[in-house]
Amino acid sequence: MRKTWSDSSRRLSWKHSLRKILSRPGRSRPANPAILLGNPSRFAAYSEFGLLTMTQAAHSSRAGTRISAAVFEQILNCARQLASSSDLHEVLGLIIDALRDTLHAERATVFQYDPERHELFATRSHGLPADLRLPADKGIIGEAARTRQIVNIPDAYADPRFNQAVDKQTGYRTRCLVTIPLIDFEQELVGVAQVLNKHTDSGGVFDEVDEVIATHLAGQAAVALKRASLLEARKFKQRLEADIEIARRIQQAGLPESLPRLPGYDIAAHWKAADETAGDSYDVIDIRKEAIRGPRLGSLTGDAILFMADATGHGIGPALSVTQVLSMLRMACRLHAPLEVLAQHINHQLYEDLPAGRFVTAFLGVLDTTAHTLEYVAAGQAPLLFIKASGPRSLEEECLPANTMPLGVDNDFNPDKVPPFRFDPGDVFVLLSDGYYEAADARGTLFGAQAVIDIVRRNLQLSAESILNEIRWAIVRFTGGAAPADDQTAIVVKRTE
Repeated sequence: MRKTWSDSSRRLSWKHSLRKILSRPGRSRPANPAILLGNPSRFAAYSEFGLLTMTQAAHSSRAGTRISAAVFEQILNCARQLASSSDLHEVLGLIIDALRDTLHAERATVFQYDPERHELFATRSHGLPADLRLPADKGIIGEAARTRQIVNIPDAYADPRFNQAVDKQTGYRTRCLVTIPLIDFEQELVGVAQVLNKHTDSGGVFDEVDEVIATHLAGQAAVALKRASLLEARKFKQRLEADIEIARRIQQAGLPESLPRLPGYDIAAHWKAADETAGDSYDVIDIRKEAIRGPRLGSLTGDAILFMADATGHGIGPALSVTQVLSMLRMACRLHAPLEVLAQHINHQLYEDLPAGRFVTAFLGVLDTTAHTLEYVAAGQAPLLFIKASGPRSLEEECLPANTMPLGVDNDFNPDKVPPFRFDPGDVFVLLSDGYYEAADARGTLFGAQAVIDIVRRNLQLSAESILNEIRWAIVRFTGGAAPADDQTAIVVKRTE
């Protein structure tokens, strides 16, 4: 069969390149090991050439430990198989089978190293419990990991380092074992391999030849394991990013495409997430629309509902929480539930659903364009800014607190009775999330509520949209254009006539 550049010639070319790289003074590994992670043909060439190099070194350093041609072919076949797979589960299976079969043993296990927990854990083995975790500095595998040397024990029960508990748990009897550290091409520990009970017809204990064979296999296994682990991590990251993108789209789809036009009122809103998904959400619901008319379970009156929610934390969890609140709010509006009843039912549901320590601050308000009032429940959402066009008032009158606890904190939820806001022509109501007030400059100074009040008062003649833009640009100037550390959500309502 005619061979082309795509098979043996390419392999020889890579062998030639790797031979040149490895022959440079002071260099024992490729200049860029990352090339091995994404290219199986390069990895295979490196594996085969590495085996040749290590075998020559082993022959010159250990008299009487030459590897037979048959065993060497087994090792070479193992290297080729490892190079052809990027699946971590499959790679682990190939490694333990190769160790067991090549060393003529009964069982083998690969313990992967978890540097964050400083533990060694096994997910593929012959006969061990699934997901076995052990300290990385204890016992025989811990010694191999710490010293990075092979530990060969001919009589397991005579060695005090041997942990007999696993044998008792599994009913297996360990006679002898060899433990090999798995060191990758960057000289980092990626795991430990352990092979148990050499067959009696092959000598009964592991000898120096077995150690040489195990060393060669461990070298190939370490690189393959590192490569498969990195590829697995990359796939996980890609799946996570895809899931986050779906969550982001779902959340953004739940935001209003446009705001209702109400007679005598001007409304503007803005939403900006600090991450891919936000813990903030908002809506302005026109309750006059026929689309939400239907069976009435209450006496909700007014023209529009103003809603803002801010869940604790960032990421997908808080995004799900505020999306849940928004969905419940819209359903309650369809049923014309009164404001307080609506807030109580949402709180009860969140109290049952949210984990301990999680809650949602929220503002629920009903705007009546005939009575020119805004009734509200402010569940931990504060401050509420109400700036009168007639002239400045005290900070306490223009900057009001919440009238009840955040949603989901306690099942006993009874908002304090507060008078509604009453709009005169030119009055402005501003509802902002923490991302505005807690925006910080280079010295750590917070923007604060007073700065927002001053901006609104200087621009009372402008539209709601322009007032909101003035606030946003002031934040950008104050922070020096730094990316927001928290989600930023705003609703501005102005009575125009």
